[in-house]
Parts: sequence; structure tokens; C-alpha cells
Amino acid sequence: MKGFLATLKLVWTRQLPLDTLAVYTLESQRTMANTPFNPSPLSLTGFVWKNLWRRRLRTLLTLCGIGMAIGAFVGLVGFSSAFENEWLRIYSSSGTDIAVIQQTFLNTSLDESAGATLKSLPLVAQATPVIFNLMDLTTDVNALAYGWKADSYEFDSMQILSGRRFRDGHPEVMLGDLLADDLKKKVGDTLDIQSSPFTVCAIYHGSSGLQADAVIMPLDQLQQLSSLQGKVSTFDVRLRPSPAGESQEHYLRRAQAQIEAALPGLHAVPAAERAHNNQFVQLAHASAWGTSSIALLIGILGIANTMAMSVHERTREIGILRALGWKRRQILILIQLEAAILGLGGGFMGIAFGWCALHLLAALPQTASIVSTSLPLFLLAESLGIAVLAGLIAGALPAWRAAQLSPVAALRFD
Repeated sequence: MKGFLATLKLVWTRQLPLDTLAVYTLESQRTMANTPFNPSPLSLTGFVWKNLWRRRLRTLLTLCGIGMAIGAFVGLVGFSSAFENEWLRIYSSSGTDIAVIQQTFLNTSLDESAGATLKSLPLVAQATPVIFNLMDLTTDVNALAYGWKADSYEFDSMQILSGRRFRDGHPEVMLGDLLADDLKKKVGDTLDIQSSPFTVCAIYHGSSGLQADAVIMPLDQLQQLSSLQGKVSTFDVRLRPSPAGESQEHYLRRAQAQIEAALPGLHAVPAAERAHNNQFVQLAHASAWGTSSIALLIGILGIANTMAMSVHERTREIGILRALGWKRRQILILIQLEAAILGLGGGFMGIAFGWCALHLLAALPQTASIVSTSLPLFLLAESLGIAVLAGLIAGALPAWRAAQLSPVAALRFD
């Protein structure tokens, strides 16, 4: 072994032809193959650690790059998931079982007259028409606006802190306590919405952050503002109690079938599914994944650049490993392992960044009522999986190029 290392040193300094190294390597492999114990001083993990450590600044910058990408993913997807949970809380707190909408991807308008048919169905206890929209209340403040009937059962889950419930046909609004604080409004004040004056008749506390930071007005008033006379966004339906012996899931499916048979062209969606599929949640999810994808692409390019530079700088080292008997598969694994470790390290760093981002959003008054700082296990696992996959994708081309290097050409590389 000492003789071989001496020969390798001469080749490295170009004082001995490469053919001598090749012959010596073949003879050494034959000799060592006949021995019962063949320890290798060349550790795969040792090479990985050595390469990452000797370019510490570059490694740190690469980890920060993929970490920021994963942090964006954790923060944005965590925020959109919390947004979805707030919608689900609205339905669960009010006792809504089914939302009736048109069979389209996004929410569209349907005739208000369908409510009479809904209320006549034997399984339906209550059905209330709803309009919701995002509206500009001032030049600086926009909020969700709900249009309800004054006798809507959804008022049952709310607490009126001051004032009274609005009256149908009157230009009155109820403000959530968070929105009222933001607008500096109290009961009796006037709020101009799209150049129309509305009297604040109540301040309420909602069961969800999406209600606490919203405005509720008579259905007919919001129909006029939105030019949707006779139209509604959805019907929220509360079912009668399920009969003894029938599971809730089966009862819900039976109610869906009954509603859809009575109202052809409309779709009865369970509340949990509706919370996931409404256009605001879909927009939040799409924005989160779109922004995260761009950040991940930048992180992947960062790892790819690091691995390409590493392969270039270690061309002679790779040639020596090949001359020592390393197969192309081993070189491929070596480079991919380095890239995967960079991805994994960046993943853990990104989780920390995302956790800090969620805590920052939770401290802001505009988002405090919506954001949850808890990170579900599935989100953590998904983040680490994406980080490792990003590392493997980024290292694929540099690893393939390293595996294709000829030992002779690599050892002659300057």
C-alpha cells in the first residue's frame, strides 16, 4: 500500500507516466482480492464531509439558499392551511352541513329562488342564502363582506358586543371587532361603501378570524352593491338530525343526492369540502405553491451551481478515485449524497425560517386572527422530502458528468 501511494504521488506531480499507475493499480487489486480481509481507507461519508467542510462559506450560502426556499414553502403553505381551517371553523361553528353551489370550479351566482325548493326538502332543517365578496372599505382597508338574511341561523354562532342585528332592506352593517378597531368605528357611525352610506348597527365577535375581520350586511344591500339582484353566491344548509341507526356519513350522502335531484345543475358540497374548495382558499393555496415553486427553483439552481463547481475543482481527485478502483456508480452516489445532504440541511434550516415567519405573521394585527404558529407533522415531513428531492434533482447532472470522467483525462486535468 505504501508503494502504491508513493507511485500515486509521482503520478500526481507528473513525474511518472499514468500507465505505470494503471499497471500498479491492477496488480494491487489482484493481490488484495486474494486476501481474506480487504479494508478500504477511502470512506464515502468521509469524502462527503471533507468536500462540504473545505468550502465552508460556499456550503453555508447554498444551505441558506435552499433554506430560504423551504422557509417560504413552510410559511406560505402553513398560512394557506390556517386560512382553510378558518373557513372550516365558520361552517362548523354555525352548524352548516352542506353548501349548495353551481357545478363550477370557482364560485358563481345562482338564483335566490332556489331557496324555496331547498327549504321544502324533508332532510333540510334550514337553508339560508349567502353572498360573500372582497370589498374595499377605504383606500387602505379591504375586507370580506357577507350578505345574510336578518333571520339567518348563522347569527347563532356570533356574539354581539354592542348594538343590534341589522334589518333587511335597511342600509346597515355589522362590523367584526377586529375590523371595527381597524376602521375606528363604533355603533351609530357611518361607513361609506362604494359611495353608499351605511350605518354601523352592531359590533360583533365572530367564531373565526375571517368573521372577526369582516363586515356583514343585509343580503339585498350587498346584492345592489354587487349588481347581483336576485342572485346569491351559495346556500348554506343545516340538516335535520340523522335518524337512529344511520351513520352521519351515509345521511350526508343521502341529503346530497336529494338536494341535487331537486335542483338539477346545482351541486351539494359537504361543508368540509367547501372550506377547501372555495375560491379564496384555492387562491391562497395557488399563491403559496406558486411562490414556493419559484423559490425552490432558485434553491435548486444554487445547489446545482455548488455541485458543478465542486466537480470541476475535484476533477483530479475523481480521477484518482477511479484509478483506485471506484466505479462510476460510486462516483455518482458520492456526488448525489453530497447534494442530498445539502438539501436536507437546507430543509431543517428552512423549517426554522418558516417557523419564525409564522410567528412574525401571528404578531401582526392584520394577520394575527388567521395565522396558526403550529406546524403539522405532515408539513414538516413534506418540507424535508421536497428539500432532499430538490438536492437530488440539482445534483443529477453534475453527478452524471463526474461519473463519465475518464481516469486518465481527469488525472491530466489542470
